[in-house]
Amino acid sequence: MYAEERQQAMAELVAERGRVSVVDLAERYDVTTETVRRDLSALERLGLVRRVHGGAVPAGRLPSIEAGLLERDQANTTQKDRIARAALRLLPPAGATVLLDAGTTTSRLATLLRDHRLTVHTHALPVASRLASHPRVDVHLLPGRVRATTQAAVGATTVAALGRLRVDVAFLGANGVSTGHGLSTPDGDEAATKQAMVRSARQVVVLADASKVGAESPVRFADLSEVDVLVTDDGVDELERRELEDAGLEVVVA
Repeated sequence: MYAEERQQAMAELVAERGRVSVVDLAERYDVTTETVRRDLSALERLGLVRRVHGGAVPAGRLPSIEAGLLERDQANTTQKDRIARAALRLLPPAGATVLLDAGTTTSRLATLLRDHRLTVHTHALPVASRLASHPRVDVHLLPGRVRATTQAAVGATTVAALGRLRVDVAFLGANGVSTGHGLSTPDGDEAATKQAMVRSARQVVVLADASKVGAESPVRFADLSEVDVLVTDDGVDELERRELEDAGLEVVVA
């Protein structure tokens, strides 16, 4: 099957089913997940589908349900582990102050900080829980209303607390990273919190596996110009990577 024929079949399947995953498409058409992501990117540029976390939905349709924490934690685990290890190289010197966002990849980074002497601020209960047993890490949990989906504090109280902070580096997650929409997430309160994190940091590092690159979620929380580094995995589409780099973003491939 030629690429054009495969992409047409994918677009028809998305329209028929309403949502399909990258893994399902790769198995159906006997191609790699990287090829599927390139096909979906091409279809999205044509306005035929909309990429979402782990797959695609028909163009114009927004996902109504945000993936839960357990579901997201079980997706792309190998890639997330590699990204977390690569992010360690971007840690500031001992004694610095770090801000850790909610997310399954940032939680993996938290588990690797045992031997680092740092002050860490976070709004995420899973991140704080993993750091609490690290004697060299001084942990500060930000206040706010805890969302069940992400188990992280959000809202005006959280944003106000972040407004009083100035940290050396912030490690953030994102549901979408694209040249057209910047950094994005499905929820408005999460977006406001992430935006406040960006503003509080001297350096901003985004941790996002390849399925998020090229994808767009409804609410933008930062422009590419506000981010210093993107750490992703080697499944990232080469064209999308070059476009991000051309826009001035440093891309680290784990």
